[in-house]
Amino acid sequence: MENETKLSIYRAARSIKRKDNTLYSALRSIYEDSIFVGEISQLWPQLPLVANLRCGLWYSSKFHSTCYFKSTDGHTNNWSFNTSRLNFHIALLSGQKGGCIIVDSTRRGKRFPDSMSKTIPIWTCVLNRSVSNYLNKLRVSDAGSLVERELDSGQNSADWDCSLHLPLWVSEIEKAVIEDRLEGWTKDLDESGADIAALASCLKKPLRPLWISQRTVIWINEVPDYDSWDFTPIMLVSASSTTGVAQHRTTSEFSWNYIPGAGDDEESWARGLSPNLFWNHAYDLISSVPDLCNQKVADIVEKDRVYRAQRGQNAPQVTAKPSVSRSSPHLPCLNPQLCSDLSNMNISSSEEECGIFWIGSTNLGLATSQVAEHASHVDCVLNCDQRSISICLPEAEAYLHLPIVNSKFDRFSLFNNLPSAVSFAKLNLAKGRKLLICCHDGEDISVCVCLAILISLFDYEGSFDDGKSFSETCVTKTEMRRRLVYICKYAIKARPSRGNLKQVFGFLNSGKVA
Repeated sequence: MENETKLSIYRAARSIKRKDNTLYSALRSIYEDSIFVGEISQLWPQLPLVANLRCGLWYSSKFHSTCYFKSTDGHTNNWSFNTSRLNFHIALLSGQKGGCIIVDSTRRGKRFPDSMSKTIPIWTCVLNRSVSNYLNKLRVSDAGSLVERELDSGQNSADWDCSLHLPLWVSEIEKAVIEDRLEGWTKDLDESGADIAALASCLKKPLRPLWISQRTVIWINEVPDYDSWDFTPIMLVSASSTTGVAQHRTTSEFSWNYIPGAGDDEESWARGLSPNLFWNHAYDLISSVPDLCNQKVADIVEKDRVYRAQRGQNAPQVTAKPSVSRSSPHLPCLNPQLCSDLSNMNISSSEEECGIFWIGSTNLGLATSQVAEHASHVDCVLNCDQRSISICLPEAEAYLHLPIVNSKFDRFSLFNNLPSAVSFAKLNLAKGRKLLICCHDGEDISVCVCLAILISLFDYEGSFDDGKSFSETCVTKTEMRRRLVYICKYAIKARPSRGNLKQVFGFLNSGKVA
């Protein structure tokens, strides 16, 4: 009897939560928080606005670029500086523009996500230390020219701030433990092959994080000029309100429940709606009656699906499973393969205008399958998406389709297909052809396939050698990280998953490479 009572209370609590956290409440919360993001952006309009994927992408209709800092890299006792997620393009962008504004959000109970409290501060500190080491080496090797260059650029390696700057709510004990690991992380960065020289040439002042939330007080008539600071600001904007109490807000027409960090975990509530689709129809969705919101979203998603299908693009049917509680159908679980389509989001960085990221002079390119379908100046295509694409190529042998699935669904799918991928690449690259590798999002599977090809068929300088260098060496994790950093230098959207990278490492050391 007691267990039944506890179960009933649990079900009732879950039912109330589902009723409060409706789709309309989530979208309205995002819209309200986006107003705050817009206000902060207008205070420093010269600084580029950057979305921290994937939650941050919901909070503005237009971003200059995106980044990927994981909160798990900042969790207590799990601190990490990951060269697989180096976000080097953000450091270069900040150096060129004098700083940047990064947008993210978090659920109730925290002012800032751990990605902003610790992951990004660790990242800025490690980059600063690496730049300082580079400047010091130049000072020793060529003191005269360095002094002249420092006078011209305003850099001074002796005064370069290498301190770890954390927010006040991070304890001194935790800070001390993180500081003990900085030297090792800096060494990892120096050995990763990252172009620290390029960063040092464009970064005139050391990077430093600043934290801004809805509780931050900024006097409008006394907004500081970021050029006046002795550092390059990385402004970390937490979009959501930090109140710990559930807020039931009302307008003249209807009421709704405010959800902090509503953009998080979009698969559980968005019903196939992407940030791009939301901002294309934001006024219609926000001004509509909450009870009609679900149907409006369904109509928008279906129209977009039909639009894509008519043009031969990837257009999976949105299917919603019945909710556990019949009394609350607001937030059904979605098919896990459905995720927001970020490829159409309005990102203004010049690298993404053509949609293809060419990896140096290797003749290897990365793109989404949607972009590959309309690509020109491409000799051959290696398609790793689950769906085949139609593309006009000089000969039929110039196209290979390997339907590879994510490691979450098949731990050996990538591993089993890599021999065919490398053989196809070897055949075409030996003829001097330009090879485009694509997958659904152009961020994970295609990047891992490109990594395997780069290590198997290219030397350390990035020149095609038909596998000679690979046959003479044993691939280590350090070497694999160096090659991945090289790819990420050009493919700034690369986000390879740990499971897929493990398959690449296993393949390279399995003897299956032709």
